[in-house]
Order: sequence, then structure tokens, then C-alpha cells
Amino acid sequence: MPPRLVLLRHGATQWSQSGQHTGRTDIPLLPEGQLQAEAAGPLLWRYGFTEFAQVLTSPLLRAGETCSLAGFVGEVDPDLMEWDYGAYEGITTAEIQRNRPGWNLWNDGVPGGETAADVGRRADRVIERARSVDGDTLAVAHGHFLRVLGARWVGLPPVAGRLFRLDAGTICVLGSEHDLPCIEMWNLVVPPVG
Repeated sequence: MPPRLVLLRHGATQWSQSGQHTGRTDIPLLPEGQLQAEAAGPLLWRYGFTEFAQVLTSPLLRAGETCSLAGFVGEVDPDLMEWDYGAYEGITTAEIQRNRPGWNLWNDGVPGGETAADVGRRADRVIERARSVDGDTLAVAHGHFLRVLGARWVGLPPVAGRLFRLDAGTICVLGSEHDLPCIEMWNLVVPPVG
């Protein structure tokens, strides 16, 4: 079977719950996010992911903490960083739209940050790395980045990531069918613990 790329979005943080754009600000998981991370490991096992050829994680605390609490030791990969939101870091979409009515991250980008194409280039490097090993790869990262990664896996442009909703603490599996890249599972919700 060709290698698969398993995505794990970090658990809930204060800013993910409030809707603030959290790119490079390094904030920890909430207790709820820690429970999501702890539940992710057993869920992966239940779906047959008992070992990975490589485990990669964003260098940001919330991703590293999710990886560890899920029971994995990850190698830090800077390409897994979240979208750099520039001047919109820490600001909600509603707040941005007060000054820029109709603003959309995917179409309009951010001042002083990355474009969708920039994020897409990083996603392509992660995909290349995942496809270069004999076995599956686990990537623990962030919402917007992982949405771009899913789009690029199936050959869509980076902005097509807007079509893939991804909640905090969820799992996705990128694989193939008949040698064509496909999405095997998307936004698999980690059940609450306890």
C-alpha cells in the first residue's frame, strides 16, 4: 500500500475557541484541548495506525503538546507552522471585516503575512517528505495549514483548502486509490474522554 499522510490538528486553545487567528503566537492547549490530544492516540490505534515511519510536528507548543499527549514523539518540521497571519494575528474575522467588509483569508490574504501560495509551497515539501518514506507519516499541525495540505495532496491549488473545514483536535487521512491521491477520511472527531 502506498504511504499515507495522517493529519492531527492540535487540540483546542483559547484563541481557537474565540476565533482569533493564531499563526505564530505560541499558546498552550486548554484542558479541553489536552483531553482531545489524549484521546487521539487510542483513536488512531482503533483505525489501525499502530506505527508510523515518521512523526512530524510543528514547532509551536500547541502542536508539540498534542503530539506528546497523543503518545507520539515528533520530529519538529518548520514547514508545518501555521499560516503567518501578519497584521491579522490575534484578530477575529469579524473584527477584520469591520475595516475590510467581505474580507476572506483565502482570497484576500493578509498584510505582512503569507499568501496561500506561500503556504502551499510549504505543504508541498511536507507531502514530498511523506511520500519519500516506506510507511505512513503522522503530521501534527494547525487548521489552515492542514487544509492547504489536504488540497495539495489531491492536486488542488492551495486556495482550495477553503473547501475543507477542519475542527480542533480532529484527524484526517490522506491516501490513494488506484494510484491516485485521495482523501480517505476527513475531520474525524476525537470523542470526549471520561
